[in-house]
Amino acid sequence: MNKTKKWLVLGLGLSLVMGVGLVGCGKSSSSSESTNTKVANKKTLIVATSGTLYPTSFHTSKNSKLTGYDIEVVRAVAKGLHKKVEFKELSVDGQLTAVNTGKADMAANDFGLSPARKKQYALSTVYKHSFNSIMVRNSNDSGIHNWSDIKGKKSAGEAGTGYQRLAQQLGAKLVNYDNVSNDVYLKDVKNGKTDMIMNDYYLQKLALKAIPNNGLHLVKNMYFTTSDDGQGVGILMKKSNTKLKAEVDKEVQKLLKNGTIKKISEKYYGADVTKKPNVKISKNFTIKSKYTGQ
Repeated sequence: MNKTKKWLVLGLGLSLVMGVGLVGCGKSSSSSESTNTKVANKKTLIVATSGTLYPTSFHTSKNSKLTGYDIEVVRAVAKGLHKKVEFKELSVDGQLTAVNTGKADMAANDFGLSPARKKQYALSTVYKHSFNSIMVRNSNDSGIHNWSDIKGKKSAGEAGTGYQRLAQQLGAKLVNYDNVSNDVYLKDVKNGKTDMIMNDYYLQKLALKAIPNNGLHLVKNMYFTTSDDGQGVGILMKKSNTKLKAEVDKEVQKLLKNGTIKKISEKYYGADVTKKPNVKISKNFTIKSKYTGQ
């Protein structure tokens, strides 16, 4: 596990930066239709992903083949469509920009569809349902026993994500990281450099399992959902690529029905994430689009 964990990064894909501008709005409808058909007819699909998000998109070692839940779902979809697939590993901003500019046909990286993102992107048929959790120290839950306790606490995450924006809304002090591994995040909470990590439940649970004696746990009475991730996770595409979306949706639905995606889910998550979880959700938050930074 030590070799693997070096390359794994906490799952921040559900709530990505939302400030990517519209591109190519001046194209005529005939031009858009031509582009739409051209993308759908491509023999090789270009897919943007991170390569650092365990267990969604990652390498078990520096030189190993890219794998993960979303990666294997995409490969299964491409196979069903009789297409090849080429992955481009980019930052979260880079993934969205690549799809928006046509440098990638889709993105797969634990993506949900936030209200702001709906203006530019489409999401395939959902193949992952989840909820969010808060990771804290075993020692007194980092002083976080209810939502009001978050005020003044130090929240670890990636700058501009929905999780950090929500933490800021709740009065937390932000400690922002740039693509660091799980052990760094967890060590800093344990040592008191930070107090908490807001993130996807399944990703946090796996992060805890990957690093023994971490001194941390998830607060059970504070599971939550947000306006950014309530719809579920799927493959992200440009909104105008309607033909490609229809083809991808049909294939995802087939793979859900025949149990293929369930098997992939159980391999990477140890659970069937294709079904909505039966847990008590403490709160559903609307995340403000404005992010002031800290």
